[in-house]
Amino acid sequence: MTHTDTADALAERRKAATDRIRAETGIDEAMIDRLVESFYARVRDDALIGPVFAERIEDWAPHLAQMKLFWSSVALSTGVYQGRPMPKHLPLPIDATHFDRWLALFEETAREVCPPVAVAHFMERARRIAESLELGVANANSVLLGPGERYRRPWSPET
Repeated sequence: MTHTDTADALAERRKAATDRIRAETGIDEAMIDRLVESFYARVRDDALIGPVFAERIEDWAPHLAQMKLFWSSVALSTGVYQGRPMPKHLPLPIDATHFDRWLALFEETAREVCPPVAVAHFMERARRIAESLELGVANANSVLLGPGERYRRPWSPET
């Protein structure tokens, strides 16, 4: 089997997986577009996480385009996102409170934009992403979390 054959076989498997997910959940690029646009409109207006984004994003169009690719890759296994989100989040002044708010806004938005099966699909992935990023941020701040522990900065909004 040549490299091209292997690449073609992988592309066919990816397409089959994506098609299956689309059929099972109803998720497509139009739904992802609505979800991302609606979610980040809420983020920009949010008193807790809005300022974190506002300090770093001047032109929202490129960020939204990247987030649509990201969610296409995460939700549909399309592989269209090639970024590395972890390094971008490590230096941010965020902790469990911020991740909880991000998840709450995301779920609220998903429930308004998506059918229940798609909400469940998105939220399963969103929770894993939030947990992974929170663990990464904690580790970057020299905090090793045990099972069930959350990362709280000394200045956390809840303290």
